[in-house]
Amino acid sequence: MPVTLTIDGQEVTVPKGTTILEAAKTIGQQVPHYCYHPGMSSPAMCRLCLVEVEGAPKPMPSCVTTVMDGQVVHTQSEEATASRKAVLEFYLVNHPLDCPICDMSGECSLQDYVHEEGRDSGRSREPKRVFGRDDFGGDVLFYGDRCVMCTRCVRFMSEVEQDTRLTVVDRGNRSVIDTFFEEGLDGTNWHGNIVDICPVGALVSKDFLHKARAWDLEHTPSICTSCSQGCNIDLHTRDNLVQRLKPRENLDVNGWWMCDHGRENYEWINQGTRIEAPLVRDGNGGSKAVDWKEVLGALLEQANGAGAVKAVASPLASNEDLGALKALVEALGGGETVYRSARAEEEIVLKGFPSLARRKDLSANTTGAELMGLERAGADDATGGLADVAGHDGVLVVLGDALEDQPADFGKNAALYVFLGSHESEASANASFVLPVTTFAEQEGTFTNVAGRVQRFWPGLQAPGMARPPWLILGALVAELTEADLPRTAADAFAALASAVPAFSGLTYDDIGTRGALVNEPVQLSGD
Repeated sequence: MPVTLTIDGQEVTVPKGTTILEAAKTIGQQVPHYCYHPGMSSPAMCRLCLVEVEGAPKPMPSCVTTVMDGQVVHTQSEEATASRKAVLEFYLVNHPLDCPICDMSGECSLQDYVHEEGRDSGRSREPKRVFGRDDFGGDVLFYGDRCVMCTRCVRFMSEVEQDTRLTVVDRGNRSVIDTFFEEGLDGTNWHGNIVDICPVGALVSKDFLHKARAWDLEHTPSICTSCSQGCNIDLHTRDNLVQRLKPRENLDVNGWWMCDHGRENYEWINQGTRIEAPLVRDGNGGSKAVDWKEVLGALLEQANGAGAVKAVASPLASNEDLGALKALVEALGGGETVYRSARAEEEIVLKGFPSLARRKDLSANTTGAELMGLERAGADDATGGLADVAGHDGVLVVLGDALEDQPADFGKNAALYVFLGSHESEASANASFVLPVTTFAEQEGTFTNVAGRVQRFWPGLQAPGMARPPWLILGALVAELTEADLPRTAADAFAALASAVPAFSGLTYDDIGTRGALVNEPVQLSGD
């Protein structure tokens, strides 16, 4: 049932049960707050979100006060701002003025709130309390002097992760957050989220400590590639390197959270020794770098009559990349395409948000690969499931799989061995052509998660040298072999995929947007 009220002179209609704080957001009015978070309970203890409600005897906490028909609310009245100014002054009584060395400087809400509506100068003459720094274990350091006692971290651990390792110790002005057990946060799987939701610099990441300033970081919307859940994230980059990963809100996928495994798995993106130019083997163990026109022309010439096709694809490749590989295999006469995916022993579910888990399948696009008809390689431990592929004597194409578990003689019998990757390995030594490709962080594309949701990601880094997206390289080969159009953008490559694979039929980049869209075929949530 809708409720209509007036906020700051504007009429607002929202569902019954909506809080004033959330209703104000619909007109672009952000009421300052600390303890409130939409993914947890609201204790209304920070008293910063006070607003004036006509008829109420005193300012009301907007995070727990629900809207009523005909209600008139003032978020910027003299009474409301005076109340918030007084609360902010109390916070600053003990808060240290160490913004120049604090990791949260530049994205700290206390800085923002005091700048917007705090006092011009402080009045306190008493010494500030000192708690010092505490190592909470895992990736978390705690600076007790900066804590504003919003208890978001305590509530996340007890309500969302449901592991009561944090608590409030002591009372009054001596209250401090502390670990409940001696082992601290070690062994937990979601504790990195308490750093994200801390509104000040009380909880900081050891990995990010003093690494970069917030205002130096570029934020790029992307998708976590560490498992098939497909958590929405932001790449935080500087100097063409990924500095950290942060969760991006999407209630259909990961809410506001991400697991520690995905959060910490990013250094491989920054790894050096990249393949930067197309390489052509000379038959004597050597190779030479050539331009794209020359290498693609030579490749097409050798592909003519080279025999049956076998391909190996990584489920870390995008839908566009896999679709272009599938089209190339068909253009060369058809053949078998397999993929390999690393798997964890168990699924780790976030108990307070049970649709989110670190899945057993540790690849981002296994569902996309299967919807396109790719088959999982066998479980032969000796060859990594590639026994039939390693000795193939026709055309062998490898996309994105580093083949780190394969011997140096991999593909030695192939009439034509094409390796598309970001880094060379021993198993790529016999490749006739080595083609440099971008990682997901350097290109635009989509992944399909375990629930069948197609989700977009964008480039946050510049590609090294002559590296290009696989869909562009493979699409150019397909265009030469057939009458297909050359894909000039990732959207073009996805359109070609959608026209060839029924599960993606009718979907476009506009449909997918920033929140994703489900494929046409139902996908069973397998728990993998």
